[in-house]
Amino acid sequence: MTEREAIQDQIPENHCYGCGPENERGLQIKSYWNGENETVCEFTPSPHHCAGPTQYLNGGIIATVMDCHTVCTAIADGYRQAGRATGSGDKIWYATGKLDVQYRAPALIDEPARLTATILERTDRKTVLTCELKSGGRVCATADVIAVRVPDNW
Repeated sequence: MTEREAIQDQIPENHCYGCGPENERGLQIKSYWNGENETVCEFTPSPHHCAGPTQYLNGGIIATVMDCHTVCTAIADGYRQAGRATGSGDKIWYATGKLDVQYRAPALIDEPARLTATILERTDRKTVLTCELKSGGRVCATADVIAVRVPDNW
């Protein structure tokens, strides 16, 4: 593992629509560590990810990429806290316990969306994070997220 290897590419058997590299029809987001408690992701929308007005990114897609970016951050952090490389040994999984998205401005469909997730708090069972999505140089959405540790067979 390297710090510049996408977190999602290190998580085994991940078929998630938003972040799973094993889902060929999914969004295929890629997240990277940017310091101890922060990760970054750049998502390039496709035209079919549009909202009603075709120049803007659909709000459900925004929520999905924010959800997946933060939950994958929690998974990778779980491995870090266990002193293991992401994806090594027994699986560590987290799932969304809370996703509270605040839409602040429309995100442009023809601009990459840049996401930053920050870990605020962690316990053995949950990780609390915030996420910000920027597009066209402005903050378009923010999210408060609780990722909850789940059994590896969930």
